[in-house]
Amino acid sequence: MKGVISVFPSEEFHIQTTRSWDFLGLRQSIKRDQIIETDLVIGVIDIRIWPESESFNDKGLGPIPKKWRGVCAGGGNFSCNNKIIGARFYGDGDVSARYSFGHRTHTASTAGGREVEDVSFYGFAKGTARGGVPSSRIAAYKICGDIDNGRCSGDAILAAFDDAISDGVDVITVSLGPEHASDFLNDPIAIGSFHAMEKGILTTQAAGNFGPIPSSVCSGAPWLVSVAATSIDRQFIDKVILGNGKTFVGKSINITPSNGKKIPIAVRNAQACLAGGNASPEMCDCIDENMVKGKLVLCGSRNGKDLAYANGAIGSIHNVTKSQLGASFVTPRPSLNLKTNDFVHIQSYTNSNISVPGVEILAAYSPLASPSYDIIDKRQVKYTINSGTSTSCPHVAGVVAYVKSFHPDWSPAAIKSAIMTTTKPVKGHYDDLAGEFAYGSGNINPQQAIHPGLVYDITKQDYVQMLCDYDINYPAMVIPVHKHFNVKIHRTVTNVGFLNSTYKTTLIHHNSKIKISVEPKLLSFKSLHEKKSFVVTVIGEAKSNHTVFSSSLIWSDGTYNVKSPIIVQRLSR
Repeated sequence: MKGVISVFPSEEFHIQTTRSWDFLGLRQSIKRDQIIETDLVIGVIDIRIWPESESFNDKGLGPIPKKWRGVCAGGGNFSCNNKIIGARFYGDGDVSARYSFGHRTHTASTAGGREVEDVSFYGFAKGTARGGVPSSRIAAYKICGDIDNGRCSGDAILAAFDDAISDGVDVITVSLGPEHASDFLNDPIAIGSFHAMEKGILTTQAAGNFGPIPSSVCSGAPWLVSVAATSIDRQFIDKVILGNGKTFVGKSINITPSNGKKIPIAVRNAQACLAGGNASPEMCDCIDENMVKGKLVLCGSRNGKDLAYANGAIGSIHNVTKSQLGASFVTPRPSLNLKTNDFVHIQSYTNSNISVPGVEILAAYSPLASPSYDIIDKRQVKYTINSGTSTSCPHVAGVVAYVKSFHPDWSPAAIKSAIMTTTKPVKGHYDDLAGEFAYGSGNINPQQAIHPGLVYDITKQDYVQMLCDYDINYPAMVIPVHKHFNVKIHRTVTNVGFLNSTYKTTLIHHNSKIKISVEPKLLSFKSLHEKKSFVVTVIGEAKSNHTVFSSSLIWSDGTYNVKSPIIVQRLSR
């Protein structure tokens, strides 16, 4: 067929959050180039947006950038301004880019929302809400159906990428992904972001919320930034007080105080499951309304709370895994997430009375949407708290825009390298997953990312050769091996620091079972944009399948520290 390069099935994708910017070091007083920032356009590919949010006001913003080639085609009752300068929607039956569901409103305001003072979610996270680059412009591309369980079609995603590139965006953020990673040749986000990379546009994508376990990342294309989620230095907690006086503390966003009232617990026999079915009483998959109405329900996971609430439960207590314990979520009724030991203790508690007193990001939301996504939740809010990689992804988009405002001539690969090699270590990571293999390069550091010293640059041709099994000049070194291995990795760095500088290598070993060497050990530069190459040799033995070794390589000239993770993973045979 003329003009057709490839045909592949249109897969369904799923949507995957203000203390966070201060935590990352991007404070309100940070050095900025306001003139360049106002010319930057962040393309948000997601579900619909609420344009009236105060986070999208255009007070003080000048005219729309002359480079902008897009349109405001948001449909009925949708108006753009000098902040939201473009809008499009896709899919059969859709008539507008506006919608009550708050997901894109939250992600867009996180990436580039204006500064709005004195906002909170019922007093939680009170402060100034803002995006990473508050003076930037936003273009909204609605590609998901009306909630539709959060499903978004691949053909709409690819169409949105084409339009965003043609419209003239500078950064694209996509807070969605497939349930499982797919081949680059059949992944519309990988394909769309590749075309964006060709035009100098870097894409950030949510890595998915299925980790942290091996093979759980749903976005692995090297020409985009795959974003995981971590917690920040703030927690929302509450406590459960048993009748015997014992207290257990867990994660909660609870706005309903009990005023000391004792509330009965519904557990075990409160569930009525059909014999032979797959529903589990411990998980609250099946609920007897007569047994839970007016009570707190103990659920073995967070998934059973909706059924419990629908049957009259006034609250819930959940047993969550270690990885889930880090995040609180908005719920329509009081809820508490507890670690397993505490949850089991409450399960074994015989006196069924309880007193319930009164990676969590505040951002703009649609006032017509339920803050908990639950039909029984009738609250209306302008700002809410959310967690997950959908929320972390626009943070990186904001950082990309921030770096680009200082280095508009840098390639997408150079910007990505600057962000990856200047990260901070993640504290409290999962040791059983070998450090960087679990959380990536680390927590982003926007202030350092504009001064990386060295960058690993990559061209379009390099990416094409990678698809043919050639190595790529990537800032991280991920090495698949068999039992015995002796591998050489070739890399080239470009000087973007000082004119005359010498970098010395340092290796940080997390495991003594491998030997790593670097040649040469010194890299001397006499000019900017000069390139130097080096070779990393990794030797060792991985005795069991799926063994993971984690190390780091650091190039330092005394001012800049350029860090690259080295991950060695044994393949199963």
